[in-house]
Amino acid sequence: MPPPVFDSRDRFYRRHAPHSRRWHSFQVLFRETDLWIRAAQNLQKEGLAAVLNCRRQLHAYADQNPLFLTSFKPLPQDPFAPSIVKEMLEAAATARVGPMAAVAGAVAQHVGRVLGTLAGEVIVENGGDCYLDLKEEITVGLYAGPASPFSNQLGLRFTRDRFPLGVCTSSGTVGHSVSLGRADSVTVVSPCAAVADAAATALGNLTQSSRDISRVLERAQSMAKVEGVVVTIGDRMGAWGHVELVPLNLPLS
Repeated sequence: MPPPVFDSRDRFYRRHAPHSRRWHSFQVLFRETDLWIRAAQNLQKEGLAAVLNCRRQLHAYADQNPLFLTSFKPLPQDPFAPSIVKEMLEAAATARVGPMAAVAGAVAQHVGRVLGTLAGEVIVENGGDCYLDLKEEITVGLYAGPASPFSNQLGLRFTRDRFPLGVCTSSGTVGHSVSLGRADSVTVVSPCAAVADAAATALGNLTQSSRDISRVLERAQSMAKVEGVVVTIGDRMGAWGHVELVPLNLPLS
């Protein structure tokens, strides 16, 4: 297996997470994968093993099915695929995008499920896409770029009955992920992090201007397993579904 290649981008938002003695925070890094994890104990070794297992499954499947890595459209379901691939294929079909649009959420979810069996509670963040399985209320901050009036000023609050949950964000103006739209942020909430990730990509692709917000929110309502969405572009915001916006006061970097 090739040596690790670490991502040098500064994920400054991780520094804003509140400190608590009941949590251990640690990173798991391997090649393109850069996870920030919080759990009741330091499970970095177990987290790395879970990441490597995910990557082996994805690479093995892609070797036999090259379109899995490149398609911008859903691919047929495959009953013989590994579990992480099945979830990505299903999420892609729900959102009408290619399966790799779900990869960050799917990896966060699979790692989170493994660590959750060991620690009881866990947060896994993968480049702004999160899997949350907690026994307490939490607020997740919104970030839409340094120019957005909403960045780090608003958050999504989730009560303990909502978990496990995926909270994933796509942007046409921030970050390195492929987006065909111009939204500063599209954040999707779903019980399945793979669906949240794929849906965020699809809805972000639809957002070319603030005039598209209503259409994007309407489209979100037709997606299975999507519980809510928040869209920001410029100084405009729209929200739909089971989301509770609360004020924050965090620095932008």
